[in-house]
Amino acid sequence: MNDLLEYEKELYKKGLNFIAGIDEVGRGPLCGPVVACACILPINYQLDGLNDSKKISEKKREELYEILIKDALSYGIGIISPKRIDEINILEATKEAMKEAVNNLDIKPEYLLIDAVKLDIDINSTSIIKGDAKSASIAAASIIAKVTRDRMMIELSEMYPEYGFEKHKGYGTKAHIEAVKKFGVKDFYRFTFAPISDLIKDSEEESVVVK
Repeated sequence: MNDLLEYEKELYKKGLNFIAGIDEVGRGPLCGPVVACACILPINYQLDGLNDSKKISEKKREELYEILIKDALSYGIGIISPKRIDEINILEATKEAMKEAVNNLDIKPEYLLIDAVKLDIDINSTSIIKGDAKSASIAAASIIAKVTRDRMMIELSEMYPEYGFEKHKGYGTKAHIEAVKKFGVKDFYRFTFAPISDLIKDSEEESVVVK
C-alpha cells in the first residue's frame, strides 16, 4: 500500500496537506455521461484493497465506495452529458468534467494529482500516466467516479430495460449494438461515436433516431 502514497508523501514533505486525486470514467461508452471525481484523502490514508477501479470487482468497488465517501475530507463529482460530449469531443468533455469535480470540492485543494490528463487550472498539478494504479488519491477518485456512473447507468436500465445498461454500462458490446439496431438511438447516446454515427447515417427511418 505504501507505494500508492509515494506521490502524496512527497507533497506532504513540502507542507501540502490538501491533495486532490482526479480521475474519470466513461470515455469509451456509446452512451451516457463522462463522470469525473476529485477526492481529498486524509494524510497518509490507507485502505485495504484500494486500487484502480478497473482492477477490482463490482462488489468490492461498492464496498470501498461507501468507505471512501465517509473517510474522504472532501470529494466532488463532475458530470458531462452526451450532448456536450458531441459538441466539444470526449477529451475536452473529460477535462470539463474534471474541472467541475474540482470546483465541487468543499475544500480548495493545494495540489492536484491527475490521471493522465493535463488541466488548464490555477492549481499546481502533476499528470500521472495510469495514476489510478500509482496514487491512493487518484485510485479513490476512480472508484467514486466508477460507482457513481455505474449507478446512473443502472437507473437508465430501469427506464429502458431493453438496452441492458445494467450489464454493459453503455460500452459497445455486441449485445448492446444489437439492441440499438432493434430499438433505436435515443437522446442519451453519443451521436458522434461510431457505430452510433453510422447507424444514424444509414437509417432513413425517422423513428429510429429519437432526439
